[in-house]
Amino acid sequence: MNNTLIKGLALLEVVARAQRPLGVTELAAQLGIAKSHAHRLLQGLVELKYVQHDPATRGYAASVRLWELGSSVLEGLDLRRIAQPYMEALLEQTRETVHLSVLDGAEVVYVHKIESNEPVRAYSQIGGRAPAYCVATGKALLAWLGAARLGEVAAGIERYTPHTIVEESAFLREMERVRKQGYAVNRGEWRESVGGIGAPIRDIQGHVIAAVGISGPIARIKPSMFKTLAGPVVAAAQCISVGLGANPLANQQLWNT
Repeated sequence: MNNTLIKGLALLEVVARAQRPLGVTELAAQLGIAKSHAHRLLQGLVELKYVQHDPATRGYAASVRLWELGSSVLEGLDLRRIAQPYMEALLEQTRETVHLSVLDGAEVVYVHKIESNEPVRAYSQIGGRAPAYCVATGKALLAWLGAARLGEVAAGIERYTPHTIVEESAFLREMERVRKQGYAVNRGEWRESVGGIGAPIRDIQGHVIAAVGISGPIARIKPSMFKTLAGPVVAAAQCISVGLGANPLANQQLWNT
């Protein structure tokens, strides 16, 4: 592989991640290369308009062109396409219906699903909605909202089954539990006969943007099985997140069950 290309890309990464413009000497030291080599690489990046140079401070910083390039890549990412193989693996591991959900207000929208082959299973449809505070993928999405937004959701909770968590303090404790363990559970809170487990999906910035989960009869997804089933669900969420550019090491604790 071309060594100049490798060094040039490494230099570009350092400049892009820096919180301030950096000088040639500092950049050369960080990369372990000669100052003259760093200067030649920087001149090429400046000519290509990926890096800008401030003559007054002699500092180098990433240009808006680099942001435009990154934005183009992000726009080309297809959440469902990236999630598909991991959802298939999750179905194979758990034999339960797998959902991919996003948050819309206080509701989840099912943007993709893979149906279980079990004769008795949970039924839903792509494009369907559910109250986020009642289902596992919804809880996995809600838990990472700010306190003010969670308070608004708690104020609008409706009871759907005897198991729906309607008391605000209990709901907030549930959200804290989700954040701590890295996954959420549904104990028959929307449909009394249906349970589920969901985990958050993160983007390149570490923000929770979607959730993946399983749902099925409460007779199969019961409290004694939560931790066992949560393992594959959390693993699938982590793999999808990495596919979207998330750093697994930075969020390891959040994904640790």
